Amino acid sequence: MEQLHRIVVPTPFAVGDVNMYIIEGDRLTLIDAGVKTEEAWHVFVRELRELGYKPEHIEQVIITHHHPDHVGLLDYLPSTIPVIGHRKAAPWIAKDAAFFAWHQQYFEQFLMECGIGEEGIAKLGNFRRSLRFSCERSLTQEVKEGDVIEGWMVIETPGHAQSHIVLYRESDGLMIGGDHLLATISSNPLLEPPAIGEQERPKPLLQYNDSLKKLLNYDITTIVTGHGENVTDVAPLVEKRLEKQKERAEHVWKLLSEKPMTAFDVCRALFPTVYEREFLLTMSEAIGQLDYLEAIGAVKKQKDGQIYMYEVVRS
Repeated sequence: MEQLHRIVVPTPFAVGDVNMYIIEGDRLTLIDAGVKTEEAWHVFVRELRELGYKPEHIEQVIITHHHPDHVGLLDYLPSTIPVIGHRKAAPWIAKDAAFFAWHQQYFEQFLMECGIGEEGIAKLGNFRRSLRFSCERSLTQEVKEGDVIEGWMVIETPGHAQSHIVLYRESDGLMIGGDHLLATISSNPLLEPPAIGEQERPKPLLQYNDSLKKLLNYDITTIVTGHGENVTDVAPLVEKRLEKQKERAEHVWKLLSEKPMTAFDVCRALFPTVYEREFLLTMSEAIGQLDYLEAIGAVKKQKDGQIYMYEVVRS
């Protein structure tokens, strides 16, 4: 059986260290590529050397998703190394100008509808702060649900990111899980714009719940994760995460039962101080719970001018 090695590198983000993996198979494969800092690169090179390799020995990189702490060091690796991932990672890791222009345009409109107001649009500048830790590389091979790479099956798990995939090895039940299911913290389903030209936005919390349940279809012994330790109790942890999410939705429903609110009102009620620092994270959480409550018929939204107001559905 091929060898799998974990390499842990530091990040400047609140989540802390990120895990990268080396697979010694038919081709020397790197799974995820850390964050673009000198410190992360030096730690990676040192750990790789202890395994007996140099960066130029890597024959391919597979990314579980496009977030900066999983792709940044692609800029340090030789440009000839193939980069494999989901097609939705492509514009992010290439820093596609047209995509980012669309991203800005879409969110300006969307956040106005969320009740953020003109002054709040300035917060959009913070959306892409973290991208300085990302990369500027092209995806050389796209993979999708059911594809097999070196004996690992690709499973699409959108939610935390639209580009998120996990890799599953049926022979021993091992899964390389990225940030899909973490041992001690809940993954955040993050807001993203629809593809260029599409109007229907993804609903990441609903996707994430479905992607979590999808794991129950596989005989998984261990998930090696993007942050922290391995997960071995997959089914109980999935149930725990889903139950916790229902509790958060219940809290939002109680807020709305007192009075109709905008998505931004809900965000500030849930995160009265944190929302200033973690705007995307907290708005993603608020809108995710509203999407969930709307999907189960517990709340409805109505447009009041340019702004959507949410209210409970009275039975």
